[in-house]
Amino acid sequence: MPVIYSAILAAGVMFGIYIAKSNGIVATEKSGDNSLFINEVFSLIDEEYVDTVNMKDLQMRAINNVLESMDPHSEYIKPEILNEVNENLQGSFHGIGVSFRIEKDTITILNTIKGGPSEKVGLMAGDRIIYVVDSLVAGNKVTNKTAMSLLKGERGTKINVKIKRRGIDELLGFTITRDVIPTHSVDVAYMIDDEIGFIKMTKFSATTHKEFVKALKELRSEGMTKLVLDLRGNTGGYLGEAVGIADEMLKDNNLIVYTEGEHRDRSYIFSRHRGLWEDNDVAVLIDEGSASASEIVAGALQDNDRGTIIGRRSFGKGLVQEQFDLSENGAVRLTVARYYTPTGRCIQKPFTGDKAEYLLEEYTRYETGEMFNIDSIHFADSLKYITPGGRTVYGGGGIMPDIYVPLENDSTRYFFNKMANAGVLFQYAFDYADSHRNELLKYGDAATFNKKFVFSDAMFNEMIRRAEDKKIKGTDADKTKARELAEPLFKAYIARDIFGDEAFYMLYEPLDDILQEAISVLRK
Repeated sequence: MPVIYSAILAAGVMFGIYIAKSNGIVATEKSGDNSLFINEVFSLIDEEYVDTVNMKDLQMRAINNVLESMDPHSEYIKPEILNEVNENLQGSFHGIGVSFRIEKDTITILNTIKGGPSEKVGLMAGDRIIYVVDSLVAGNKVTNKTAMSLLKGERGTKINVKIKRRGIDELLGFTITRDVIPTHSVDVAYMIDDEIGFIKMTKFSATTHKEFVKALKELRSEGMTKLVLDLRGNTGGYLGEAVGIADEMLKDNNLIVYTEGEHRDRSYIFSRHRGLWEDNDVAVLIDEGSASASEIVAGALQDNDRGTIIGRRSFGKGLVQEQFDLSENGAVRLTVARYYTPTGRCIQKPFTGDKAEYLLEEYTRYETGEMFNIDSIHFADSLKYITPGGRTVYGGGGIMPDIYVPLENDSTRYFFNKMANAGVLFQYAFDYADSHRNELLKYGDAATFNKKFVFSDAMFNEMIRRAEDKKIKGTDADKTKARELAEPLFKAYIARDIFGDEAFYMLYEPLDDILQEAISVLRK
């Protein structure tokens, strides 16, 4: 333990030196003394410790412990995963242009990106990749990580694959030239009715504002006069992209957010240009999975008395991180400031030092009843703020929506929920879509499929059989309720597999309590 504590202390100072180097800061006499002290401690460990020590591993573990002890969002990123982490926010990567899942130990293509490399050579949804180059990947305990590493590669490089296609006995060979593949942050954008448009955003990457503007223009050309912006489950991303989206919905010179840290002066960010959606109604959907940049958008609109925030209390991440590259090709993502909403709210939730407890705080909300009843939510008066329009809002742990929509706490749903959470509906829908793909495609579009497809008793009985195989059993009353709830969700899953993500949201819409509340508000 003394050795570990010494290493942690030393690594904390080393971490400061790394940061200083990455910013071009010249070491002071004091930091030079610290570096001598660090070298002395690690030299003693390396030369005198009773057992052989992997010094690099010890240093990395010490740095991780130091960062985690400061706050839950500062972290060290290993060199081997840095590209993957960065790609998630860059808005693109180089690959073959397919989405897939591992199904029965085989890479199964869910769909090909329109105009992408795989579509161009003729790969199709439902194809199974058996060989990559000359390596057998089917039935070989392939993982998502392994599949990604095989299929990704530099732009312009070629990859040979052999696939199994339903109805064809022999394997089919394709040569695919890798290219730039966009990773969209706007999942779907479609018209709910003649007036209300819906945009679902899953993250804030380098292209999010551009995607949002494109979606706004397209929906406005279709007659949209009211907008539902869905940020549920959106864990955030780039601050600048959140600012750009808020600016599209706020009039000029409205404060969007300000940031401040020990080594960062207070910085105010205002809306600066004529936005596309300044004068039209908007409802923003949030929940316990909405964090960071999502909360910046929701907080900016709420504090400027703009639109209506609907759903459940957001995650509560009010810390700003910057990423610093290190000399050993890894990086540190370091918290450098807090951000504040226009009324001055810091919505960062408390951190006691236990990162797991912090990240799983959602479960505490279940235990206290907050997820099911607004009366279970309590804010201290010291966290109360007033917007220019006179609305009361609160800081100290997420954005509290203007309209709270609880989770259903209906005991008659227990059997269905257990069946759905075990993946029974999802897996059966995938299997059904995969084995009936050609006949399902004949419906032509999701609306026709929804209208004409029949969820038969035989299908429901097969679903029940699969549930019972997983030891999930219910009464006749349970099954009656489950059939009612299963039909639209089963159809929505199939529609997504055949017609794309937009089809899922269109069919699932009647079951979505938060979205239905937003539709009701906008229609009024």
